[in-house]
Amino acid sequence: MKTPLQFLHPDDTKGEIAARLRATRLRLGWKQSTLADRSGVSLPTIRRYESTGQTSMSNFLNLCFALGLLDEVGELFQTTNANSIAELEAMTSAHKNKRQRGTK
Repeated sequence: MKTPLQFLHPDDTKGEIAARLRATRLRLGWKQSTLADRSGVSLPTIRRYESTGQTSMSNFLNLCFALGLLDEVGELFQTTNANSIAELEAMTSAHKNKRQRGTK
């Protein structure tokens, strides 16, 4: 079961995200060297990232791209057109109550 990141300190969050990235790599059956070849990130950098959670944003995005995770990263900061909490709540409730219809 994944740890909800909202309950972690930022330092712990880095480690948790690195562990999830490592788990994805292993689920694909890739060695660290395979990820290095496919991402363009050096093998020592991948080793350091997986053990410490420390890397540059550029390296992180390259790793995510190679693992097919960029959509998940892109979903982190969804934008809305709300200017206040009240507008956001109104948009959310309007979306929930909006009738959805399929095409014929």
